Amino acid sequence: MKEELMKKQGHIIRTVDPGSIADELGLEPGDRLLSIDGHDPEDIFDYKYYLENESVTVEILRADGEEWELDIENDYQDLGLTFENGLMSEYRSCTNQCIFCFIDQMPPGMRETLYFKDDDSRLSFLQGNYVTLTNMKKKDIDRIIRFKLSPINISVHTTNPELRCRMLHNRFAGKALANIDRLYKAGTPMNGQIVLCKGINDGGELERTIRDLSRYIPCMESVSVVPVGLTKYREGLYPLEPFTPEDAARVIDQIEAWQRKLYAEHGTHFVHASDEFYILAGRPMPEEERYDGYIQLENGVGMVRLMTEEVNAALLELAGDQEAEELSAATGLLAGRYLEGFLAQIREKFPNRVVHLYPIVNEFFGEQITVSGLITGGDLIRQLKGKPLGSRLLLPVNMFRSGENVFLDDVTKEDVENALQVPVNIVKSSGQDFVNAVLYPQKDGEAAVHGGYELPDGV
Repeated sequence: MKEELMKKQGHIIRTVDPGSIADELGLEPGDRLLSIDGHDPEDIFDYKYYLENESVTVEILRADGEEWELDIENDYQDLGLTFENGLMSEYRSCTNQCIFCFIDQMPPGMRETLYFKDDDSRLSFLQGNYVTLTNMKKKDIDRIIRFKLSPINISVHTTNPELRCRMLHNRFAGKALANIDRLYKAGTPMNGQIVLCKGINDGGELERTIRDLSRYIPCMESVSVVPVGLTKYREGLYPLEPFTPEDAARVIDQIEAWQRKLYAEHGTHFVHASDEFYILAGRPMPEEERYDGYIQLENGVGMVRLMTEEVNAALLELAGDQEAEELSAATGLLAGRYLEGFLAQIREKFPNRVVHLYPIVNEFFGEQITVSGLITGGDLIRQLKGKPLGSRLLLPVNMFRSGENVFLDDVTKEDVENALQVPVNIVKSSGQDFVNAVLYPQKDGEAAVHGGYELPDGV
C-alpha cells in the first residue's frame, strides 16, 4: 500500500503559512497534496476552485509516506499552502515570434531562464503578466470564465487582424482577437497593452486599436501604450526605429484626445501613454487623477507621478534636522532627472545630507535602454569605480532578480559591494521608501522584500 501511495505524484508543498488552516492541521513543507474532494487539481486554478466550499476533504501524502485524509471546515478560506511549482503544472511557452520581442534581443551566454518566453494565461491572473491569447484553446477561455479569473492582461498591440499576424508572426494571431469578445460577453475584467512600433502600429493603426478596444469598456478597464524597447542585439531581426521627441509628442496628443472623449462618455481615461513617452517628449507628467488609480503602474504608466506624490507626502510629515551623511544613489537614465528633483526637495529639510546621484548608461543592452530594471551589475561597477560614493550606495529594487540579490548578468549585490568597497542598500519602489532610504541607513541584515525585474515584450 505504501509503495502505491509513493507512486502518486501530487503537488509538493513548499511553504505553510504560520497560523493558517494547514499549519493548524500539522501540514509541513515536503508533504504532497493529492486531491480535494476526490479531484486531482490540474493547476493552481483548479486548486482554488475546489476550495470554494464551506468544507472540503483533502488527501495528503506526508513526506514519510503516511497518507492523511482530512475533513476541513474551511468556510471558503485558503488553506495557506504554497507549492513548489507556483502554477502546480508546467509553464506554457510562447509560440509567437513577435517583431518587437525583447528576449530575441538578448545577448548570448546569459542564464537559461532569461531566454524562456511565457504566454501563460494563468500567469496573467497570478503575476499580472500580459498574454497574447494566441496560445489559448477554447478550454482555456472556458476555464477563465468558469473560475471567474480576473483581471486578464492582454497584449493586444493592434486590432487589425492582418497586421497582428505580421507583428506576432503567427497566422492565428488575428483570429485570437475573438477571445476578447468571449471574455467581454462573460463580463471578465481585462487590461490591454500596446507595444508601439514606429511606422507599424502607430498613427492610424493606433487610432483604430484604441477605438476598437474602447468598445469593451467597462470590462476592458485600461489600455497602456508603451514604446518598443530596442537593444543593440538586433542583427537579423525586423528593422525597427526608435521614437523621436516629435514622435512621442504626437503619440501623447493622440492618446490625450481619446482620454478627453472617453472620460466624457464613460468616466474613465482608459488609455494611457507610458511615462517614457512623456519624458522623451519633454512633457510634464499628467496629474494624478488622470491615471484612474494607477491601474497600469507595472507597465510604467504613472510611476513618476505616483513617486512624486509619495515623496511630497513623506516630506510633509518630517520636521528636518542637521545630521550629516554623504552617500550615493544609482539609477537608469530614465529616472535620473526625477530623482535629482526629489533629492533637491530632501536637501531643503535635511541640508547636510549629501547624495551623489549617478544615472547609469546601459552599455550592456545599448544606450536606447534607459530603465533602471535592465541595468547590469557589470555596467554599474564600471561606471561607479573611482566615483565618490560616501558611506553607502542606494540601488532600486528592480535592478535585482525577483527574490534574490542578483543582477541580470549574474553579478551579485555582494560582488558590487566588494568591487566598489561600499555597502549597498536596496530601495523598494515607493517614494516613502526612497525618502527613508536617504535619511536612515539600512540596519544590518535588513533587506528589501521585492518582486525584482521582469523582461516585458516591449520594455
